[in-house]
Amino acid sequence: MAGTLLAGSTKAFAATPEERPEQHQSLIGHGHRIVLIDAGHGGIDGGTSHGDILEKDLTLAISRKLFMLLRADGFDTILNRFGDYAPSEENLWLRSRSRHMRDLAQRKELAETLPAAVVVSVHINWARSSSKHGPIVLYRQEGRSFMLAKSIQDQLNGLYGVELDSQPGKPFYLLNKITAPTVIVEAGFISSPVDRAMLTSSRGQEKIAEAISEGIATYLMEL
Repeated sequence: MAGTLLAGSTKAFAATPEERPEQHQSLIGHGHRIVLIDAGHGGIDGGTSHGDILEKDLTLAISRKLFMLLRADGFDTILNRFGDYAPSEENLWLRSRSRHMRDLAQRKELAETLPAAVVVSVHINWARSSSKHGPIVLYRQEGRSFMLAKSIQDQLNGLYGVELDSQPGKPFYLLNKITAPTVIVEAGFISSPVDRAMLTSSRGQEKIAEAISEGIATYLMEL
C-alpha cells in the first residue's frame, strides 16, 4: 500500500506523480518507504494534561501538520488517526478486555501490515517541576532507531534552543514490538510554561512538525 491512508477510512489515497518532487523520488525512493505517524492517545484516553489542555489534542494537531508536510515533500505517509478517537475503537487484531492493550495492538499491527519503513509516535511530556522543559526522543536500543531518534532530536534541539540527548525507552510497547525503526517523540513538557506556549500555538505546532519532518528526511537520506 504505497498511498496515504486516512484514519477511520478503508480507502487509500495515492499521491499522483505530479505531487512527488522528482529530486526526492530519485534520492530516497519515496514509493518504497512508508512513514507511519502515530498520534498518541485519543478518544477516552486523553493522555497527560494541564488544566483543560489535553495531550491527545496536541499530539493530533502536531501529527496532522507533520502528515501534510511529509506528504507535500513526496513521502508516502500514513496517519493513524485524524480525529478524536482511540485506535482501540476499531481494533482488528486483538481480542482483549483491556482497552489499553487493544489500543497498542492496533497501533503495532498497522505498522506491520503496511509495512512501515519508519514509525514516529508523537507524545507530550509532563514533570512535577515546571522548570523541566525541552523535547526528548526515545528510541529502541538498535542502530536504526537510535539514528532516527538522534536526527529528530537534533532538529528539535535547534528549535527549542537546548542541547538534549535522545534516550533509550526500554519499557515502551511500541518500541519493543514494532519491527521497523520506531521512535517516540516527546515534543515538549505540558507542565513547562515555556514549552506549553510552543505546544499550544498553531505556529509553534507547525515549527515542531517542521523539525520532526526534517529529522525524518535527514535520516532517510543518510541510509
